Amino acid sequence: MRAALRARLGWARLALRGAALGRAPGPPCWSCGAPLPSSDGPPHFCPGCQALQPPAPRPDLFRLMDCDRSFRVDPGQLQRRFRSLQRAVHPDRFGQRPPLELSGVEPAKETDCDADSAFLMEIMEINEKLAESKNKNNLEEVETSIKVKQEELTREVTAAFERDDLQEAKKLLGKMKYFANLEDKLKAKKVPS
Repeated sequence: MRAALRARLGWARLALRGAALGRAPGPPCWSCGAPLPSSDGPPHFCPGCQALQPPAPRPDLFRLMDCDRSFRVDPGQLQRRFRSLQRAVHPDRFGQRPPLELSGVEPAKETDCDADSAFLMEIMEINEKLAESKNKNNLEEVETSIKVKQEELTREVTAAFERDDLQEAKKLLGKMKYFANLEDKLKAKKVPS
């Protein structure tokens, strides 16, 4: 929380400094919404959350590649710059980053649904039905109940997002993951062995 406040304060200072120098701030960071310094040059990262920002719609390629505006470009310098940029934005650098957050709420994990005992009992009962089901009719009944529950949860998640209740949406998405796992088990059961 403190880090986020410090980052926001840093962005505000950056925007004020840019305004004092007569530069308008760039678009907000796609990840955290903080104002960014205007830049059409090399790829840049948000100073607060370090998210890589998308390039300008029509970037100045000479500036991007740190080259003089000339027909004669030093191929060695161009290759070094290309490799430097390639290292800076390579996906391997971001593989260990924490998952994307939305308004400070991390994405749901299967264990995050704060499931009540009634919900867990429902999941256990469906799992038992799947384990015991030998005929096609029983599997179709389980499939229908899973589908109905998924549609209900989808409506509830949509409503939670519309009222900007991200904690509730996270909880509901966690429940949906349980049903997605049940769907996977059902598909595996339906495949003839």
